[in-house]
Amino acid sequence: MPTPDVPANPAPEGAKATLLLLDDEPSVLNALRRLFRAPGYKVLQSTSAAEALGLLRDNPVDLVISDMRMPEMDGAHFLEAVRLHDPSVVRMLLTGFSDISSTIAAINKGEIHRYIAKPWDDQDLLRAVREALAQRNLVQENARLQQLSTSQNEALRELNLTLEARVAARTAELEQVNGMLNTAYDEVSHNFDLAVMVFASLIEMRQDGMAGHSRRVALLARRVAERLGLSEKERREVYLAAQLHDIGKIGFPDRMLGQPVSTYGPDSMSRYRHHPIDGEAALLPLPQMRGVATIVRQHHERLDGRGFPDGLAGDEIVLGARIVSAASDYDDLLSGAASTGHHTPELAQKVLRGSVGTHYDAHVVEALLAVLAEMAADAAADVALGPDQLLPGMVLAQDLASPKGQVLLPGGVRLDERTITQVKNFALRAGQAPRLHIRRDSMPPAAPAPPAHVHTHTAHP
Repeated sequence: MPTPDVPANPAPEGAKATLLLLDDEPSVLNALRRLFRAPGYKVLQSTSAAEALGLLRDNPVDLVISDMRMPEMDGAHFLEAVRLHDPSVVRMLLTGFSDISSTIAAINKGEIHRYIAKPWDDQDLLRAVREALAQRNLVQENARLQQLSTSQNEALRELNLTLEARVAARTAELEQVNGMLNTAYDEVSHNFDLAVMVFASLIEMRQDGMAGHSRRVALLARRVAERLGLSEKERREVYLAAQLHDIGKIGFPDRMLGQPVSTYGPDSMSRYRHHPIDGEAALLPLPQMRGVATIVRQHHERLDGRGFPDGLAGDEIVLGARIVSAASDYDDLLSGAASTGHHTPELAQKVLRGSVGTHYDAHVVEALLAVLAEMAADAAADVALGPDQLLPGMVLAQDLASPKGQVLLPGGVRLDERTITQVKNFALRAGQAPRLHIRRDSMPPAAPAPPAHVHTHTAHP
């Protein structure tokens, strides 16, 4: 997601945030005003984009929420004007799936931080606003700490070298500041990864049977990249690209998302073959995603040059794209997305072996098969528990997903009291208790260990 620029004069510590709401429907504005005034936000509102820009010029604003469909200026152009006025203002868009092409334009032009689907959930919207403002404050604090670090370094150079005690004191202060900066950077990076995961799950929420596909492919591709000795930066690019490799499908009609690729007609196939280009275009505005965008564009290329969209061959295809291609195709074979039938893990692995040299890189397939064997061994030790059996400290071995494919908790999360309560509340709302796969080595000593859970789908980490 775009990082807000730091304003020249940030709001004083403890000041209440000011929200600017734009929608041509007074009833929607009234609902939003009531929602945001309850927690104490200052609310400005308008039914006109021109009037809203006037309010923005005359008032300090922290966050803007705009409807997509406006009569005189749509949300994409309005948020672009907001960005030009003050890049540090957090920008959010209210939209529906029918406006998805306009939403992509808003992401590119207005560099929005998040879009909210209509109808919204009040608590989800409040949480999104609260988290966006917290991230904005974090960026401002990060800039302040960097300035502080710079000034302290200058002061340190000016100190008298004979005053060892003063030098030692200043050094200790610098170490503390650097620790705070590292913590802030880690939190921003973590929030960025969560945003990528949420965005990647949007397409899966529209496509039955694809719940968790992007995250499964990402986890598998990252382990393959590690086994092939890629650098930490390259592994991260592979992981992000694997989560976003289907981003170009976000504009597909429902009829395309609901059928295997092998059954597409000429028009649908033409559109399908263009989605890697659309995916690259959606990511290129973000400088830190250039390498990821290249992998997304190339993940349907083939080793023999008969892939798409560019007909690249051999080493012309970046290694990250070769990894994502094999990992994604393997998961597609298991889920039935590639053809009209589901493959067993054994048959899917046989297909990969048989396509080495034409579709896939031999080294990549060899590493992928080795990783699958390791994952099968790891999965054999997992423990399946219900919500009432969870204890703080346990580590989730697999994603916990909603029936619509939304990842509620990612695999690898260490449970605490808060997350356990969330899982129990979800089970109550859904009317059924999900089975959570827990890593056996994270079971508390006092907890009885149920028999190891037997997995039949080894490709789904």
